[in-house]
Amino acid sequence: MISFGSPAWLGLLVLLPLGALAYRRTEVSRRRARAAFASPATMPSVERERPRWRRHAPYALYAVAGTVAVLALAKPETTVAVPREQASVILATDVSSSMRAEDVKPSRLEAVRRAALGFAADAPERLRVGVVTFNHSVQRIESPSADRRGVRAVLRDLQATGGTANGDAIDASLRLVDGRRGKRPPAAIVLLSDGKSTSGRDAVDAARVAADARVPVHTVALGTDSGTITRLDGRVRPAPPDREAMRAVAEASGGRALRAADAQGLREIYDEVGSQVATKDEKREVSAAFAGGAGLLLLAGAFASLAWFGRLP
Repeated sequence: MISFGSPAWLGLLVLLPLGALAYRRTEVSRRRARAAFASPATMPSVERERPRWRRHAPYALYAVAGTVAVLALAKPETTVAVPREQASVILATDVSSSMRAEDVKPSRLEAVRRAALGFAADAPERLRVGVVTFNHSVQRIESPSADRRGVRAVLRDLQATGGTANGDAIDASLRLVDGRRGKRPPAAIVLLSDGKSTSGRDAVDAARVAADARVPVHTVALGTDSGTITRLDGRVRPAPPDREAMRAVAEASGGRALRAADAQGLREIYDEVGSQVATKDEKREVSAAFAGGAGLLLLAGAFASLAWFGRLP
């Protein structure tokens, strides 16, 4: 989208229709003079080949060049995404026993592993990626870094067991990115969990602390309502994702509540969040491009006039 730094210059555009009107009047006067010089019956012998549209083409190019030149004077600006320095994304990953459910093929845990490894491989180079894995307590922590070998090692070693402590995971993730208050680079936490907290700190309270630190917690409820797991005693119990709990956490932190039904959907979520954190929108002036375009149009008009009529208009 184009905006203008000095829009007052756009007022010059009113000269263009005035110029077009003056050109039309000149053409009318020229036709009258030609008609007075020779009658319509003798005109073919006097003017064997009329230039038709070619007469007007150079002037049309000049008019477009003038329009583009005025736009250049108005300092056109466009919004572009530029890389942020030291931005961080923490993948807070639930490895509780319910992640063994196979409603997401081949399993919730394997879907998480594949999506997260893909994200770590393809995320913007300057983006620092960290990992926190948790069940009923925090299990593994890998500090955010642009060197993602440690992240990949943690992800390859995921094992599903135990309960769920979403609040503790948010706390641990926040500590990884909140070391320099006031000067901290942009960061976000992606909390992937399929259940409500069963132990540890209240997740919504932890999310409010993240909101105070301006670190959004984007939640991903992985799985379907038909998900089940088989317990050690052979009993099968339901394991649907608790979407309401995830939504409450996201809202408390200023993040987004998202859903993923498979590894590809989860990968797309990771990529979207990573791209948002890794870049920022900045306005860039593009006056030079407009001025260059105006110059090329002027040259085109002059070249056409010389080629067709042997003179400049």
